[in-house]
Amino acid sequence: MEKLIIPGAVKNLRTDSAGRYSVSDQKQEEIKFCRNCVISNQRPRIDFNTNGECSACRFARIKHSAIDWAEREKMLEDFLNKYRRNDGKYDCIVPVSGGKDSSFVAYNLKYKYGMHPLTVTFSPLRWTEVGWNNYRAFVDAGFDNELFIPNTYAYRLLTRLSTEYLGDPFQPFIYGVHSYPIRLAVKYDIPLIFYGENGEVEYGGDMKNAGEFAHNASSDIKEHYFKGMMPQDWEKYGVKKEYIQPFEMPALEEVEEKKIKCTWMSFFKKWVPQENFYFAVENTGFQPNPERTEGTYSKYASIDDKFDGFHFYFAFLKFGIGRATSDAAHEIRDKHITREEGIALVKKYDGEFPKKYFQEFLEFIDVPENKFLEIADKFRNTWLWEKKDGAWRLKNQIK
Repeated sequence: MEKLIIPGAVKNLRTDSAGRYSVSDQKQEEIKFCRNCVISNQRPRIDFNTNGECSACRFARIKHSAIDWAEREKMLEDFLNKYRRNDGKYDCIVPVSGGKDSSFVAYNLKYKYGMHPLTVTFSPLRWTEVGWNNYRAFVDAGFDNELFIPNTYAYRLLTRLSTEYLGDPFQPFIYGVHSYPIRLAVKYDIPLIFYGENGEVEYGGDMKNAGEFAHNASSDIKEHYFKGMMPQDWEKYGVKKEYIQPFEMPALEEVEEKKIKCTWMSFFKKWVPQENFYFAVENTGFQPNPERTEGTYSKYASIDDKFDGFHFYFAFLKFGIGRATSDAAHEIRDKHITREEGIALVKKYDGEFPKKYFQEFLEFIDVPENKFLEIADKFRNTWLWEKKDGAWRLKNQIK
């Protein structure tokens, strides 16, 4: 694979002694765990009340007992009536991967509500075999789809830089998966984009949109998903404009002129990932991983990309929160497992190193193993981690 040329100006991006661009989302405070689930207060933008409940658990209680979902169904039908077209043209965009959640959204919009969605896919860094097969099975279930694959060199370069400076190998994919649907909405004059769940309220984060069915396509995305670093910001540090362009958001003026609305299906339908899995298996041919996913106990979530595990591994380093914690917390809130069961799963699987595709990932970002380990270690915060007998361990673990 071609050797990456790292722009010299990118060194100016560093702002702290460890060489990290941003630690604004990392909390140097007493570590607390939610009394109901297994999440800690180290998750970005989450908050705990005086009873020790996280914001995601408080929202889950409302979701399961206080929302009239029959009324939300009527709201959805009335909402879609404003956008549904009868001239054969697309009336909404659904970002899809072929996974359980996006399949649930697209299938319902088309076959239950009579919409004509254009499904759009921003390519993962490297497809897994099961991910590619699920994507093809989804399209074969009767959907028009636009797949965008960016310049591989540009994808690799931004992944390398995001790993080293942002502590998230997935940042370029996150840029693309949010920007690309909005670019197509502007290009094709399709005013409605339907996402799956509002991750901020479902997993714990900014609650300002908890009672809203839409979000701001510019400010919310930048704050919640782009870590304050827009794709075009990389140009200031020497990355060529042509490498950045596939990941950029359209101008805010264009989005506002087209009156594009971004909404979540989870506002209108009770969002239960396990039920979405069963639905996708039955209706779009979705298949889970043949074995447990590294870092967790499940087989059906986030299985499209070979390098997905490194996103969760870096989250574990930065926040002490890995993939098993996120999975178990949601299943506790959905009453599929108890808190005690969740704690046991977290202790067994959280922070497991994603070794299956490690060598392939190192080649992709053009980094030797010792350099990768140096990069990883600089994202371990002193209030979370300590080294004893030559091994790193979390100072505070859930009990």
